[in-house]
Amino acid sequence: MDPLPNPAPLAAKLRNTLVRYHGIGDGEWRLAKKTKDATVWRKPSEEFSGYLYKAQGVVEDVTNRVVDHIRPGPYRLDWDSLMTSMDILETFEENCCVMHYTTAGQLWNIIAPREFVDFSYTTSYEDGLLTCGISLDYGEVRPNFVRGFNHPCGWFCVPLKDSPGHSLLTGYIQTELRGMLPQSAVDTAMSSTLANFYSDLKKALKT
Repeated sequence: MDPLPNPAPLAAKLRNTLVRYHGIGDGEWRLAKKTKDATVWRKPSEEFSGYLYKAQGVVEDVTNRVVDHIRPGPYRLDWDSLMTSMDILETFEENCCVMHYTTAGQLWNIIAPREFVDFSYTTSYEDGLLTCGISLDYGEVRPNFVRGFNHPCGWFCVPLKDSPGHSLLTGYIQTELRGMLPQSAVDTAMSSTLANFYSDLKKALKT
């Protein structure tokens, strides 16, 4: 088990990685799924043998409120159907924390429940916010869970120029679920999970 990292250099590196992903040209992405709420693309990850997913959609709310629902905190468990528990293990200054969370089984439990320990960082980006994270090898694995690993992930949320009450939400997700899983099942689950994330978030923001 690794000790907890120094938050400042990890936060800076994480932000730079996400900004680099945000600059990847459209031609490098392949469409994975499209719904009324979001479009999901993917490309091979540079971090592991799976995919880096990009999701994008417009959300009817102001940037701060959208990000408050996504980042670690009291809102997330209320609306995210995939997340079954969340505990903040350590809080640093500068909007950094370490959290432990668990996710429900997926695809008729072909994908068993997973647990993650993530470093999370929220910072300003252009006129909006970026909330990003990366998994840490920290703490004991809980019984009946497989420990997954999030390579650099994050959500950019910026107000729409013509409609400041709406936000453009763009996510970059690359999750290594680990365990004995067919890659096709993982790919199906990821695209659907990201599309559902937008529809669940929109419902939560309306309440």
